[in-house]
Amino acid sequence: MAAHGDSGSGGAGRALPPHSPSGAVLQTVEMHTGGEPLRIIPRLEAAEQAAAAGLSLLSLRREVAAGQDHVRRALMHEPRGHAGMYGAVVVRGGAAAEGAHLAVLFLHCAGYSAMCGHAVMALGRFALDYGLVPAPTRPETAVRLRCPCGPVTAFVPWDGNRSGNPVRFHSVPAFAAATDLAVDVPGHGKVVVDIGYGGTFYAFLSAEQLGLDVCSSRTRDLVSAASAVTEAVKKQFKLHHPESEDLAFLYGTILTDGKDAFSEEPTTNICVFADEQVDRSPTGSGVTARIALQYHKGLIQLDQTRTFRSSTTGSLFTGKAVKATKFGNYNAVIVEVSGEAFYTGTATFTVEEEDPLKHGFFFK
Repeated sequence: MAAHGDSGSGGAGRALPPHSPSGAVLQTVEMHTGGEPLRIIPRLEAAEQAAAAGLSLLSLRREVAAGQDHVRRALMHEPRGHAGMYGAVVVRGGAAAEGAHLAVLFLHCAGYSAMCGHAVMALGRFALDYGLVPAPTRPETAVRLRCPCGPVTAFVPWDGNRSGNPVRFHSVPAFAAATDLAVDVPGHGKVVVDIGYGGTFYAFLSAEQLGLDVCSSRTRDLVSAASAVTEAVKKQFKLHHPESEDLAFLYGTILTDGKDAFSEEPTTNICVFADEQVDRSPTGSGVTARIALQYHKGLIQLDQTRTFRSSTTGSLFTGKAVKATKFGNYNAVIVEVSGEAFYTGTATFTVEEEDPLKHGFFFK
């Protein structure tokens, strides 16, 4: 399953439609977790060649962005994708994997991410069902993934023939980067945000501070407000990552219902990331960061499970802090996030060189 050129031309009995001899044939596995799509590219030869040459995963991410970004645009953007599409490139072998079953690069409509929890859960199932784990065990198999933010382990039900749900994963160390930070947001005045890290950084605040309700306000209004917060935080607060400045960027803003104290009842949020992209799921890395913030503030204890609801689809993830640790100068926690991932199909995409929109277009 490679992204590669194919010299076949269309004709009677052929499975593929006509395409240019030099045009790419892109084969994917389609999944979703909590409603958030995941378009998996099982193999991208250029990425695996670069990994075999010894590139680290962060270096590989830069290399793919510089030399293979047309693949991301072709598969994430219209007409093959849409403004909410998300993807993952699977990388096997080479320095990028470093002893994991697979490495992964995360793709979205605006670029590349450092971590994606909904993708990790889906990729855990994919790794078992497509034979990337040599000896899966029953009733559950640990699938080791290397993400740009670091190593993550997914725990996937396995009955001997196929994977199942729910899938859970253990995060990289997650921490509170800032709490009760006053930020001046144009059009909204001063608001107070928390910034948490769960493999990538998010700003968190209640939608109420912006005069909105995360459950009933128009999605367009929530997206505009969250995006304004993201831009304001980027201008007014400098992020630091203990291991790599490549990871020191604010990925987005998560608006919540304000219910941060421990409760058996679900708490609802909406995640707006990258270029105003809306997560359909409760957001795996967002749940990770929010659990880290709640633990830091003393609102939850180790092994207390919280349920998180997406305001867009109503889908649910659970999260809990399972271990306290240190990460650089930060007091951190390892967070377990659980959800359900499902297959929706497979696809073969072709490119005709004479198509003026062959590498996609982005329309919001």
